[in-house]
Amino acid sequence: MNIFKAMIPDLSVRSVRDIDLNDLKCRGINTVLLDFDNTLGPDHSTVPTDYSRECVDMLTENGFKLCLVSNAKSGRSSGIAKELGIECITYAHKPNPSGIMRALELMGSSYTETAMVGDQIFTDVIAGRLSGCYTIFVERYNKKEIWYVALKRPFERIVRLCGHF
Repeated sequence: MNIFKAMIPDLSVRSVRDIDLNDLKCRGINTVLLDFDNTLGPDHSTVPTDYSRECVDMLTENGFKLCLVSNAKSGRSSGIAKELGIECITYAHKPNPSGIMRALELMGSSYTETAMVGDQIFTDVIAGRLSGCYTIFVERYNKKEIWYVALKRPFERIVRLCGHF
């Protein structure tokens, strides 16, 4: 897969709440891997938000297995995952697909039955695409984010314009 194709998600939606869960089921997807920072909650938060809980509840009530896949340090992301009652992979090293591969093993799922959901093209989408998972890009939860992520956003806009999403 060339790198440009790896930047184009299979689906782009406004938020996790906007994902068509019946469509995922029709695609044979039963596992959802979730980024946290600016996907399920504010960047660098240490606790889940009401929105985080609502999204996790929506997905689990519809029968999906869930795992948080985060580049963040183990204590913060594993604490959030524990509060949400879901599995967690920390230090995922996205865009390298190794963290997603660890999540697939942990969840007992194959890439063909798994979706990766995140707000960043250069980490979440690329890692998901390189691992073969169905990829879902969501708009960022909050405009406030750490400086090194903010630096990438103008380049993401270019990719989105070229990729028509």
